[in-house]
Amino acid sequence: RMGSKKLAALVLLIDVLKGVIPVLIGRMLGFDIDILALIAFFAFLGHLYPVFFQFKGGKGVATALGAFLALSPALAGAALLTWILVFAISRISSLSAIAAAAMTPVYSLWLIDTVFARTVILFIALLLLWRHRSNIQRLLAGEEKKSG
Repeated sequence: RMGSKKLAALVLLIDVLKGVIPVLIGRMLGFDIDILALIAFFAFLGHLYPVFFQFKGGKGVATALGAFLALSPALAGAALLTWILVFAISRISSLSAIAAAAMTPVYSLWLIDTVFARTVILFIALLLLWRHRSNIQRLLAGEEKKSG
């Protein structure tokens, strides 16, 4: 986000694909929603704690979105719409991500059929919130920066 817009867009696309590709492969292999949710979780976890970068990764928003997109396009759409609406009002990216993460388990109650998959989605959301804890502290202190 700090460099060129083209580079930022490329990194965003790669992070989304980190979530999409493994879940789509599982879908092509015929795995059920519970196994697909586990695949989504481990793809997300791999982004947060990558082996090749001394277990220091990103916050996981784009990778989670990609995993949700392949798991349930409706769930991803609801999360993305939440992000867009909160950002349109606040102009704060982290607040938008936090709101989307908090709402995704709620949306899953209507959009995901199994309790196990919903639980996995809840864990992804909790990890997203955990990774945003410094942003949450800055938001509470009124110090989080707005975008554009």
